[in-house]
Amino acid sequence: MNQASNFVEGVDLSFYIILGISVFFLVGITATMIWFVVRYRKSKSPKAKNIEGNNKLEILWTVIPTLLVLVMFYYGWTEYEPMRKVPKDAMVVKAHGQMWSWSFEYDDGRRSEELVVPLNKPVKLELISHDVLHSLYIPAFRIKEDLVPGKDNYMWFLPQKVGEYDIFCAEYCGERHSYMLSMVRVLTEQEYNTWYEEKLGKSDDPPGLQILKQNACLSCHSRDGTEIVGPTFKGIWGRNEVVITDGEEREITVDKDYILHSIYEPDADVVKGFNAGQMISYKNTISEEQIDQIIEYLKTLQ
Repeated sequence: MNQASNFVEGVDLSFYIILGISVFFLVGITATMIWFVVRYRKSKSPKAKNIEGNNKLEILWTVIPTLLVLVMFYYGWTEYEPMRKVPKDAMVVKAHGQMWSWSFEYDDGRRSEELVVPLNKPVKLELISHDVLHSLYIPAFRIKEDLVPGKDNYMWFLPQKVGEYDIFCAEYCGERHSYMLSMVRVLTEQEYNTWYEEKLGKSDDPPGLQILKQNACLSCHSRDGTEIVGPTFKGIWGRNEVVITDGEEREITVDKDYILHSIYEPDADVVKGFNAGQMISYKNTISEEQIDQIIEYLKTLQ
């Protein structure tokens, strides 16, 4: 049976070797401790005696652990090094991480909330964080890399088995870290081409909702009245809100100016009961035209 990716067999072997060595020492050291407790208990040796050193034993317990560490390093390095050498024919996809969702941008700029790739085609993910530290982890592929704001990073893999595989964030990134989930879908080449031509970037959602999803707005703002990290979008248009501005409370009415200001300068007017510093500025991401589309959608959530 094929493994899910080209790294599975080697990474598993490395872990089995390290686990085996660790278990060996756990059992050996624990057994030795118990033997010493029994053999040199006070009732059998009431008077302490000076024990002379043993050069052979000291050499052994220095040389053997050193060799074992080198063995673990060898297997770890031989599996890590190929992970940094991307094949020249790899398909490039940009993986965007932000609190608290993933999105994947293909070469023509279209995005998907899931990572969809063709079977037996190497894939390079360019990792981009828009806010805080994240870590893209695909357990079935045995790969994990950090997304660091302002720093370029990447990962690659060769999908070898058709199926669906979980994507997690493996770096704590805030209150809803555990909800930062997605999926890799590995398709045959024909199925992938059909998906790419007919389905990628297409949605039945209204434009405003598509923009909200693309920018992870729904990770913090619900549409059903539930309070998450930020105020709910349900009934928000025209609603009176008490906000904190420069440390003072004031009441405002949610209109276009307020929404635009909140998207571009999210910490300027923070709704009472919620925390500042949870939202990044979208000034260079969302245009005023898109904000108009968002507003038209928000008006439907009454």
